[in-house]
Amino acid sequence: MNRIRIQSIKKIGKRNILMGTMILTLAGFLTRVIGFFYKIFLSKVMGAERLGIYQLIFPIYSIAFTVYASGIQTSISRLVAAEMGRKNHKNIGKILKVGLLLSVSVASVLSVLLYKFSEAVAYHFLLEPRSASSLRILSMVFPFCAVTSSINGYYYGLKKTGVPASTQLLEQIIRVIVVYIVAYTLGKGNLNVTCEMAVFGLVIGEIASSLYNFLSLFMTKSPKRLLYPGPAPDAVSDKSRTIAKKILILSIPLSTNRLLINVLHSIESVLIPAMLKRSGLTTEMALSTYGTLVGMSMPFIMFPTAVINALAVLLLPAVSEAQAMDNEYLIGKTSSVSIKYSLLIGIISTGIFLIFGKNLGLYIFNNEEAGRYLIVLAWLCPLIYLTTTLGSIINGLGKTHVTFANSITGTLIKIIIIIILVPKKGINGYLTALLIGQLIVTFMDSFYIVRNVRLQFDAVNSLLKPGIIVATAGYLIKCVYEYLNKITQIHQTVFLLCFCLLFCVICLILFTITKTISKSDFR
Repeated sequence: MNRIRIQSIKKIGKRNILMGTMILTLAGFLTRVIGFFYKIFLSKVMGAERLGIYQLIFPIYSIAFTVYASGIQTSISRLVAAEMGRKNHKNIGKILKVGLLLSVSVASVLSVLLYKFSEAVAYHFLLEPRSASSLRILSMVFPFCAVTSSINGYYYGLKKTGVPASTQLLEQIIRVIVVYIVAYTLGKGNLNVTCEMAVFGLVIGEIASSLYNFLSLFMTKSPKRLLYPGPAPDAVSDKSRTIAKKILILSIPLSTNRLLINVLHSIESVLIPAMLKRSGLTTEMALSTYGTLVGMSMPFIMFPTAVINALAVLLLPAVSEAQAMDNEYLIGKTSSVSIKYSLLIGIISTGIFLIFGKNLGLYIFNNEEAGRYLIVLAWLCPLIYLTTTLGSIINGLGKTHVTFANSITGTLIKIIIIIILVPKKGINGYLTALLIGQLIVTFMDSFYIVRNVRLQFDAVNSLLKPGIIVATAGYLIKCVYEYLNKITQIHQTVFLLCFCLLFCVICLILFTITKTISKSDFR
């Protein structure tokens, strides 16, 4: 009877993990979709220059979040999961309280510092004094983000992902609604979003999500009731100082690693407009170019990663479980299929942006330059999506230090190339840096996978067939689109997006007919 009960508990646990993963994946996908269209909205009502200034504040946001939240959230999640495993409900509540206190305290200090020194940060680090007012508004959000991240970590530890998933959606939806209402009200019917309005929407969204998270603690089952439906046995309670020590021991190394990566990415972001000015552009032109690239073109390139990230979320535990069972065949099979479908999505995306990139930039953003960048960036799609999958495989094998080292190496080389090439070649120098940096990271991740995983890589069905199908279908679809676009009365944007979708459907049908994809991949 005990064995049957244990087996049923394990099945329920696995089902809960899978369900939780699917909930997070769906929420993440919806959040990205909303964020994608929100960026399109911002690009139209802010203009390229103001969009560039707005994008500059996110390196500061990212660095601060890493310091006060990232590592602490993971620590709370791990410690809560461990106490659940020990059936020690008394420590679980304490872990959340101590984690919240640590995270909110650090966030509050950073909030005060950023508010006080916003002018200095804007002038000396972001190299754009006009971003100071946005930074002051941004500083107010830190304590609320700390609350949200800590409570999310608590729910991840309990394997209850419904609250964190709904929090993501709530924050994004409220942000969009607030910015739209404020812009419409202050503009007296004419939408005119400033950087400060956009940041204000972000702050209100985070405040709403933190309040929602906090109230959820009183509406969901306590760990005691989850562990013991009946009378609970005596549980051991650690001192708050002991729990704080455990959280810090876990969080400091995690935060340090992530902080280094975020600092390098932030330096890269700040360098782009600075180096563009050295190439001969005025401040306005440099920020407009930066805003067009990062705020308009990159969201399109990164949009398919909503699917790739969903794949990565499912992939990491699958590889970890296969490794725990010492099943090298399953690791190789899972990795091979994931790599194959990342490449397929990347090749289709490359086809879409090469064929329709110019029109996407023109009709959606009313910006021909955005379309030109899409065509150039199209070649990055297979590399970016593949690297995401490779990184998830490596992390699933427990080798997070490898992805960390590879990412650092690629970013450092990218920064060096930016400093050398952008002053000479302008934005083309940055596009070159992007390509070389991504190639290096992809190569290093691939090299590690090939050496440590028994891959069953099928180059014909992963590269050759998809490449031929996408090229052929793309040429025919392009000819039909250009002919019909001259005579159709349908709205140009709707007509264009319909053809993008049609191209994807045709490619998938041809992939199936030619057995490029098959059911055997998922057996």
